[in-house]
Amino acid sequence: MTKKPLAILLSVMIAALSLTFPITASAQSGVDVEKVRAKIQTLSVDRDKKIEVKLRDNTKYKGYITAVDSDGFTITESKSSASQKFSYSEVAEVKKTGSGISSKTWLILGGAAAGGIATWLIVKPAICDGGAQTRGIC
Repeated sequence: MTKKPLAILLSVMIAALSLTFPITASAQSGVDVEKVRAKIQTLSVDRDKKIEVKLRDNTKYKGYITAVDSDGFTITESKSSASQKFSYSEVAEVKKTGSGISSKTWLILGGAAAGGIATWLIVKPAICDGGAQTRGIC
């Protein structure tokens, strides 16, 4: 007699748990694959631009696109010069890298700003006679 209510309770608990946890899809949908394919097609036009590929298992690769096929693409890593082929379905994200301002440019801009401030601090007191004048920039 106690087995029947226990079996019903266990069945209800399993059914409730199966409804609460969503089923995760392991494959990308066709729309996502087409988006990745279109992005690769646009990035492959300029082959000397560096890209970053993030796979579905969160591994990242950086390199240059060397070949594009109907089912995947090949990149050559910039550090090791090794080529790897990727399928469109295993790619989560593709983006080009190095599109921002380089550190060399920031150093030049910072040097110019520091030079301008230093010049202002040196030239202003010489022009203004120690603050005695009240015309112009003084």
